[in-house]
Amino acid sequence: MAKVVFLVTRRPDLSREEFRSYWRDVHAPLVAKLPGLRKYAQNLVITDPAQGEPPMDGVAELWFDSPDAFQAALAAPEGQAMLADVPNFLDATLVRAAAVDEFTIV
Repeated sequence: MAKVVFLVTRRPDLSREEFRSYWRDVHAPLVAKLPGLRKYAQNLVITDPAQGEPPMDGVAELWFDSPDAFQAALAAPEGQAMLADVPNFLDATLVRAAAVDEFTIV
């Protein structure tokens, strides 16, 4: 199984609640349509007033059978629609992604 992790930051003109609502209610259904997607999780960053603004707003995790399956999903019409939606709620210049090997310890 291949896992891709995205660190995402909202557009500066969106409130934290507007970002969360859009990510959950509009963008997530687009991601869910990706061919070959096995699992999708959204992780919202918890704000700690003692530490100020966090450097990102969320972490997305997408699982596919292989890196090739992930690339095929992005190339598909569903993947293109999902990518086209990114500027509607994210600061695309701050999105970071990495394919990772997950090792569960506990």
